[in-house]
Amino acid sequence: MISTNDFRTGLTIEVEGDIYTVVDFQHVKPGKGSAFVRSKLKNLRTGAVIERTFRAGEKLPRAHLERKEMQYLYREGDSFVFMDNETYEQVSLTTEQLGDNVKYLKENMNIYLLTHEGNLIGVELPNFVELEVVAADPGVRGDTATGGTKSATLETGLTIQVPLFVEVGDVVRVDTRSGEYLERV
Repeated sequence: MISTNDFRTGLTIEVEGDIYTVVDFQHVKPGKGSAFVRSKLKNLRTGAVIERTFRAGEKLPRAHLERKEMQYLYREGDSFVFMDNETYEQVSLTTEQLGDNVKYLKENMNIYLLTHEGNLIGVELPNFVELEVVAADPGVRGDTATGGTKSATLETGLTIQVPLFVEVGDVVRVDTRSGEYLERV
């Protein structure tokens, strides 16, 4: 059990039978009445974000997730094959199980599978991934007063906004949490 006073970002808890991770929280002490904790929780099974208010000091069960490092090998139809780095056992995951993370997967990339009591909850990607630009709109100088952006398609099929100087064949670093361009590598 964990107290709501000990909330921190990234903590996993169980609420009404579902597993949530704490995205954001705020301790509030009104002038009248008792203190409470206002929080944003992300459901790890569905990805939905909810807002929930708890009394200060309320106890909640903590969800213990197991993280297992796996390596992405290849795509086979609608499934993606991963290999356990320790036992060399292979596991196939579907597009539904991976969700939007499919857009960032590159062969030989290491990820973490998150399981709770033997059930697959989701995958955890590295924060940044380097992908090659395979198609980009031509950048025209002088179109903007400030730094402009254009649309670019990466090797995994992901389309992002990049600065005008990025060309086809360049490798760019992308933030997997927000899907934004960070820099050219």
